[in-house]
Amino acid sequence: MTQVEISPEEFRNEARDWLAAHVPPSDVELDGAEQIAVAKRFQAALADAGLAGITWPAEFGGRGLTAAHQQAFDEEAADHDLPTSLFMIGMGMCGPTVVDLGTPEQKARHLPPLLRGEEVWCQLFSEPGAGSDVASLQTRAVRDGEGWLVNGQKVWTSGAQHADFGALLARTNPDLPKHRGLTMFIVDMRAPGVVVRPLRDMTGRAPFNEVYFDDLRLPADAVLGEVDAGWTAAVTMLGHERVSIGGSARRRDAPLNPENLVALARRAGRLDDPEIRRELAAYHAASRTLELFNTRLRQEADAGVAPGARGSVAKLTGAELLWRGVELAGRIAGPGLLAWDRDDEDAAELALAINATPASSIAGGTNQIQRSIIGERILGLPKEPQVDRDVPFRELRVGTQQQG
Repeated sequence: MTQVEISPEEFRNEARDWLAAHVPPSDVELDGAEQIAVAKRFQAALADAGLAGITWPAEFGGRGLTAAHQQAFDEEAADHDLPTSLFMIGMGMCGPTVVDLGTPEQKARHLPPLLRGEEVWCQLFSEPGAGSDVASLQTRAVRDGEGWLVNGQKVWTSGAQHADFGALLARTNPDLPKHRGLTMFIVDMRAPGVVVRPLRDMTGRAPFNEVYFDDLRLPADAVLGEVDAGWTAAVTMLGHERVSIGGSARRRDAPLNPENLVALARRAGRLDDPEIRRELAAYHAASRTLELFNTRLRQEADAGVAPGARGSVAKLTGAELLWRGVELAGRIAGPGLLAWDRDDEDAAELALAINATPASSIAGGTNQIQRSIIGERILGLPKEPQVDRDVPFRELRVGTQQQG
C-alpha cells in the first residue's frame, strides 16, 4: 500500500500493532548511557517503520502523510511510555524549522539522521542578559572570510550535554535594531570552541546547560534562513516550540495527566469525594480541550496555515494546566504529598513532576510574554511601548550591555 493510499484509520492500526510489539519496558532500571542507547535504537526503529516524521517530506526520510495520520499515531502512542524525550527538541522544534527554512542541502544532510535518532539537537536562544527579551542577545557572529566566527554564551539550553547539533541565534549586525540584526546558524556541538556546562535544578537533575562559544568557526552554509533575518527564523522555531510544549501537557504517561490524578485519588481514598470528582472532571475537560486545540493547529499546519500567535495559546494553556494539576494533586493527597515510601515509584515521579512544573511557566517564553503575544496579535489590543524598536542595537543598554 503506497503512502497516499493509506487512510488515517489504517495507519492507526499499523501504528497500534507496531507500538505494541516494539515499545521497550519502562520499568527497567538503566543508567544514563543505557537510556540514551535504548532511545536511539527505538527512534531508529520508529523511523524504519515509517512512524517518525509522519508529515515530513518523504524525500528526506519522512512519511509524507497528513496531520490526521499524525493525530492517529499520537493517540495510539499516548498509551505507551515512549523513550523519545531525547529527541523532543529536534523533532518538535529544530527539525520542523529546517523543513520550513533549510536549503535542499541542509534538509538532505540533517533531516534523515535526526529522524533516525542518530543525531540529537538543542536550541540555543536564551542568554544571561536575554531571556524573555531574546532579541537583546549579545552572542556575536562576525564574518571570517567566507564563514563566521562566534563568541558568546547561552544558558538554560535543554539537552545540550547530549546534542550533536544546535540551532543558534546570534547577532550579526549590531548597527541594525535588535530584532533585525540576528541570524540563525546550525552549529556542530562537538566542534572546537563549544563548551557545555550542566546546570542542576531543584528536581536534583541537570536538564539545562550553559553553553560557551570561544572563537567557534562556522562555514557559510551554516546559516539557516537568511543572514540578518534570524528573528523570522526564531519566530518560526518558537511557534513550533510552543505547540510542542503545549501538546506535552496531555501525554497519558505524564504524572500530572488526568488518568494519573484519578489513580492518585483512588489510592488516597478520595475518589468518592464529590468535590474531588468535580475537579477531576473539569481537569479532564481542560486537558481534552488542549489536546483538540493542538490537533487543530497540526491539521492547519499540514494545510499550509502557520500557527502564528496561536502557538502561544497552546504553550500558555499547557503551562497553566500543569500548575492546575499540581494544585489538584495537593488537594487530593493533602499532607501525604510531602513524603512517600521510598519504594513508591509513582509518588517519586509525581514529586519530580511537581518540582519541574515551575519551569513550564518560563521555558519557551514566560506566561507573561505569551499573554502579551495573545493580547496584541490575536485580540488586537494595543502594543506595549517599545522605545528601542528602531534604535541600532549597539546604542542600547540592554542585558549585560547595561554595564557598558
